[in-house]
Amino acid sequence: MKITGIESFVLRIPTPKPISLEFPEHRLVVASIQTDEGLTGLGYSLAFGGGGAEAIQVYLETRLAPLLVGEDPLFVERLWERMFRFDRGIKRQGVAAYALSALDIGLWDIVGKAAGLPLYKLWGAASDRIPAYGSGGWPRYTLADLIGEAERYASMGCRYYKLKIHDPDPRVNRQRVEAVREALGEGVRLMVDANQKLDVVGAIRQARLLEDLDLVWYEEPVLADDIAACAEVARSVRIPVATGENNYTRFEFRELIERGAARYLMPDVCRANGFSETLRIGRLAAAHQVAVSPHVVHELSLHVAGALANGFLVEFIDWTPPDLFVEMPRCEDGHFRIPDRPGHGMALAPGAERTYRVG
Repeated sequence: MKITGIESFVLRIPTPKPISLEFPEHRLVVASIQTDEGLTGLGYSLAFGGGGAEAIQVYLETRLAPLLVGEDPLFVERLWERMFRFDRGIKRQGVAAYALSALDIGLWDIVGKAAGLPLYKLWGAASDRIPAYGSGGWPRYTLADLIGEAERYASMGCRYYKLKIHDPDPRVNRQRVEAVREALGEGVRLMVDANQKLDVVGAIRQARLLEDLDLVWYEEPVLADDIAACAEVARSVRIPVATGENNYTRFEFRELIERGAARYLMPDVCRANGFSETLRIGRLAAAHQVAVSPHVVHELSLHVAGALANGFLVEFIDWTPPDLFVEMPRCEDGHFRIPDRPGHGMALAPGAERTYRVG
């Protein structure tokens, strides 16, 4: 089998309320990989809030896609190494990592289709039913928006909900957490996300105001670039730290593990150089008894969580319109059943490209 062509494009997708209060749109950088045997692989990376999507698409189209045309798509490891090592002067983070991720995801889609297996089974399944946590609670939400969103996820059976703690006053953040906890009751556990907004002193101060609330985790308390700072926070607070959505390679995650910077690692398959590197990260974490809870794109992340014995939760942000994909996995009783369709099982709906394509 040979790759005969790769088409890439950007989709601009408006978000529903209340997410639109914070992010009016997201963008997908899509890669469609064609082969001479009729199999097509779909890969995409989610540019949250739309940032950088066009740059990702240009890098994918001009630098990485030409490396794959004419090659056997089943040699995923070899092709991943070729892409990862090609531009030695450009670190495989940010734009480059998003672009590589989309192509790696598309290659694995072809492998699964060729084998007639869903990816989580191809990789050695640990589970076919993955628990999810509802995620949102952005700072532009009113208290009514926040509680309404949390209750909606709880109505789907989610027993976990994550909200943002972005207010400069740590007491205000505590009040919002307490309001959600009171609304949801004891049956739903909460996690909080600082999204890198704090320094070490501020992160420790905030955590100490929340430590009695039995939170599952305290996410991205400081800049993701500063692993030493994250480790200092983790040593100083009683809430387990989670991080990783803005880390890109197994080498960064190795340092997070070795420094004891987190008990939950959160690689994003669209940022962490695709399925290939995310699986390496997950297995590295398993060697250290660290849990993996992939970041967003749950429809893809399910396969990673289902293949790993140390997979924990997938992040469920319910934002995709019904005319974007043929069939999104459904959250039932707080869990997702991983689709048994070959590959990753996702396909753009008829007309989605025409409706949402940029340019």
